[in-house]
Amino acid sequence: MISIQNEPLSTPAFIAAVPAGEPKISVIGTGAYLIEAPGAFDLEAQRRIWALAHAVELWPEVREVVPGVTNLLVILKRTPVEPEQFEARLRTEWNCSRAIDLVGKTVEIPVTYGGEHATDLAAVCDYTGLTDREVVQLHWQGDYTVVALGSAPGFGYLHGLDPRIHVPRKTVPSLRMLKGTVTIGGMQTGVSVLTGPNGWNSIGFAELPMFDPMKNPPALLAPGDKVCFVPERIEL
Repeated sequence: MISIQNEPLSTPAFIAAVPAGEPKISVIGTGAYLIEAPGAFDLEAQRRIWALAHAVELWPEVREVVPGVTNLLVILKRTPVEPEQFEARLRTEWNCSRAIDLVGKTVEIPVTYGGEHATDLAAVCDYTGLTDREVVQLHWQGDYTVVALGSAPGFGYLHGLDPRIHVPRKTVPSLRMLKGTVTIGGMQTGVSVLTGPNGWNSIGFAELPMFDPMKNPPALLAPGDKVCFVPERIEL
């Protein structure tokens, strides 16, 4: 079930200014730059990336901006004549930018927790010291924000996972994890959109498709959306 509270990706709202920090800027090929926010992954860093994306995409020499998880790929129309000067402009824009919040929709995702698709739930319990019911409860009670899409078409990286169930990715990935599997990877959670190898920890399953190429837009989620996991069934 999808509950739409606002028009997706409407005009961003400015929030409090964020103290300046030096981003890492890398040259990708001859016509692109990757800007990585300083510090650990958090929502404030992502809001700063969103602000930078909204500003830089208006520059005449920019072909496309691709926001990632606390990073931004800036693709140029042509190789800059003075690359150092362009990098300096990016740093100046970062230091001047204020964090923004994207106003998106709220998406409710019904989940079957446990069961045949939750093959890593026991390992999550062993790592965290929590019972399976505690892990499930902490997961569905989370307040999640889509920070970026990536990895696979329509896959949303979600911020808001309770620190008590932060679990590292598996050292040996599952070779065939089904699309729709609800997973935990480090401090993030998400729903797989493709069947195939996956290093995240499976704890449940969602029937709601995350990506449909026949729809417009094809991806269910967008940056700035809020996600609520609804425990439709619990099989423990």
